Amino acid sequence: MALPREIETARPLRIEWPTVALIASTYGALALLMWFFHALPWWVVVPIAAYLVALHGSLQHEALHGHPTRNRLVNELAVAINPSLWFPYRRYRKLHLTHHNDEHLTDPHLDPESYYLLPEHWASLPTPLKQLYTINNTLSGRMILGPIIASIRFWSSEALAIVKGDREIAQAWLLHITACAVTLIYALWICGIPFWQYVLLFAYPGIGLMLVRSFCEHQAAENEGERTIIVEASPFWSLLFLNNNLHVAHHTRPRLAWYELPAYYRAERDALIAKNNGYRMNGYGEIFRRYFFRPKEPVAHPFIK
Repeated sequence: MALPREIETARPLRIEWPTVALIASTYGALALLMWFFHALPWWVVVPIAAYLVALHGSLQHEALHGHPTRNRLVNELAVAINPSLWFPYRRYRKLHLTHHNDEHLTDPHLDPESYYLLPEHWASLPTPLKQLYTINNTLSGRMILGPIIASIRFWSSEALAIVKGDREIAQAWLLHITACAVTLIYALWICGIPFWQYVLLFAYPGIGLMLVRSFCEHQAAENEGERTIIVEASPFWSLLFLNNNLHVAHHTRPRLAWYELPAYYRAERDALIAKNNGYRMNGYGEIFRRYFFRPKEPVAHPFIK
């Protein structure tokens, strides 16, 4: 499958120092938080850990789009140590770049990041699973249950592919296990954090916070331009998601660095809002108010028969 032209276009040879500094700061802050873990109450640890782990996920997204250098391996190594323990960087890279084919956005057949199910799949599910998926389509459900649901679905499909002999996926998982081992050696053996506490206080809240961004990123629409959102967010959320809350700007110019997106969005705001037919939210507070306890959309894709 051909990637969008913007993804394939080479950029000038340079090192993006703002991104390098943010990567170093994120790892440094995580290391300090783990080091002082036993001196801090859990209610201080959890929000800081969640923010830093989710920010690392945003930095991995930045790296797979060709930042902070033009060298793919250097970019991978820069974000390789994985505090979320969630899924392999190389699998994320491959699946996410496939997702960037806007023609197929939200299609469960073709978009690997779609949260929709095919109508026939939905119809075949037992009632308890339908209820579970419906809860997962609320923001509270996505944050609390989403990491488990996504992990079971993704890990099981990956395990099946490995059993069938997919060496590329197996290699990605071996590298991922190595990256996670670095995190766990430092957290468990050096800082003395019990594994279950690391998972519950660092990794899981961080994944739940990551899923806030993707919750409203895309919607089913017959016009592909209307499938991608704009969230005009506060600095707190904009930094956390590295300005990918301006998501239609990112899909339009996916090679722009995170610190370049706001200027591009300001210059093209009216055109981008017209492009997505006003699919815009006034900050994440609006998303929380609308959808924290209410499903955003049906689980079955409405335009696929």
